[in-house]
Amino acid sequence: MVIVVLACLVAVDRYISRQVSGQWFRDMQQLPPQPVALVLGTSKYVGKRLNTYYTFRVEAAAKLYHTNKVQALILSGDNATRYYNEPITMLNDVLRLNVPREHIALDYAGFRTFDSIVRAKEVFGQQAIIIVSQQFHVERALYIANQYGIEAYGYVVDDAPQAFHWRVRLREVLARTKALIDLHVLQAEPHFLGDPEHVTIRENNEE
Repeated sequence: MVIVVLACLVAVDRYISRQVSGQWFRDMQQLPPQPVALVLGTSKYVGKRLNTYYTFRVEAAAKLYHTNKVQALILSGDNATRYYNEPITMLNDVLRLNVPREHIALDYAGFRTFDSIVRAKEVFGQQAIIIVSQQFHVERALYIANQYGIEAYGYVVDDAPQAFHWRVRLREVLARTKALIDLHVLQAEPHFLGDPEHVTIRENNEE
């Protein structure tokens, strides 16, 4: 029985990777431009250690903006308590990287990847996005975006050191199975939708 379960988990993992093959890029020059980058949140620190998953995502988002691959950012993450606010933390760091505040939208209800993707379309009105995260995360997010008819590409940033990668990757296998169940069995909805939010896109004549 255990072997069957493990085989199913591996099959789901490989299925999602195959479904989005060709939609993600490591080379920014090859990445098709889109109006908006959706930056998927994570904690800035793990204990007292800086989380490099976070750092790579934030730096990549700013670079996408400054190279005109995107014209605005949606920073989406968990806002669980007054002391833990992923969107605000990301905002402070991308502002330090000289991304103008008027071209940054904050999604405070990105409690999970599913919510972030669906809200990008249903709340923030985006039909075409670039998803910014690590490869394992980008692939799952792209699969969800495809199910909702979003024209999505992924920009894959560097992983954390290998010593930490295996634990995250194992968790991702389970998350992919949960995503398939949410999408195709439960037909789940985000925890919160709410009123439409505006994203201010940089005009072509803006520097």
